[in-house]
Amino acid sequence: MSDALARTDIYTEEDYYNLPENVRAELIDGQIYHMAAPSRLHQKILNAVNNTIFNYIRSKGGPCEVYPAPFAVKLFSDDDRNVVEPDISVICDPNKLTDRGCTGAPDWIIEIISPTTASHDYIRKLNLYADAGVREYWIIDPIKKTVFVYHLEETKFEVTTHTLQDKIKVNIYDDLWIDFTELGI
Repeated sequence: MSDALARTDIYTEEDYYNLPENVRAELIDGQIYHMAAPSRLHQKILNAVNNTIFNYIRSKGGPCEVYPAPFAVKLFSDDDRNVVEPDISVICDPNKLTDRGCTGAPDWIIEIISPTTASHDYIRKLNLYADAGVREYWIIDPIKKTVFVYHLEETKFEVTTHTLQDKIKVNIYDDLWIDFTELGI
């Protein structure tokens, strides 16, 4: 992600939605952060993980839905200074879904980082997601081959570290595991 545009200006949700359609960006704390096109490996991981989650949800039924990026998430309904586009969002409350995306904290967010987004995902978004009440947040690092799983306990995230060779338990479900060795990554 590049530095925020003109740091002296505070941008709003209206500014975000008025960006040209071909511009990928996020609005965090009133600043617009442009996003580069993802790598092929990023997209391969996104597709494999998203498909696994989609197939699990479809087999179980229920209200949860999974959405890959680009998908706008307004984390706080009363805040027009934060709209993010997580790589994968799982929303289990259908009342949070809108024509524009999601309003309110998704239950589970997955970010697949690149060297240019690492600090953004590990610090800025981690704190934002915790404050919003995201129940589970995964950071997948394809270069270091690690997966950090943050699970919300009360008001703070508890973290466990895994590799892309592990079978990882999804905390928001009783019986979903993501086995990275089976994903062909």
